[in-house]
Amino acid sequence: MPRISQLFFKTAILFLIVGIGMGLQMSISGIHNVTGAHAHANLLGWVTMALFGGFYAHNPAKAQGRLAFVQYGVYTLGVAIMVPALYLMLAGNPAFEPLVAAGSMIAFLGVILFAVLVFAPDRQQSARTSHPAAAE
Repeated sequence: MPRISQLFFKTAILFLIVGIGMGLQMSISGIHNVTGAHAHANLLGWVTMALFGGFYAHNPAKAQGRLAFVQYGVYTLGVAIMVPALYLMLAGNPAFEPLVAAGSMIAFLGVILFAVLVFAPDRQQSARTSHPAAAE
């Protein structure tokens, strides 16, 4: 499995632990005001990162470039800023709203970078297509 896939899966597990921790905290306290942060930790942290990891595992040519690691760093930074800031904002601290916005924009940039990788031609495939004799 490519290293980038392992990074995404390991980070996804950390976000799952955080998301479940938030859910447990809400359940035990009976106060559900941070549901949005709980959902973002689970969906953007756990689910989306696991999907990124799966994509790279099934597309090793796209996992090898520097852009995949930049995408990991940007997306992870965005979610790591957004989720705790959203938790604190929803818990009654509106001063964290600018951090939620900043984290959201950074995470969105990470998604745009992923889209670039998904739509970019595969390096090995494009090399075979541009040199027909090499494919024989």
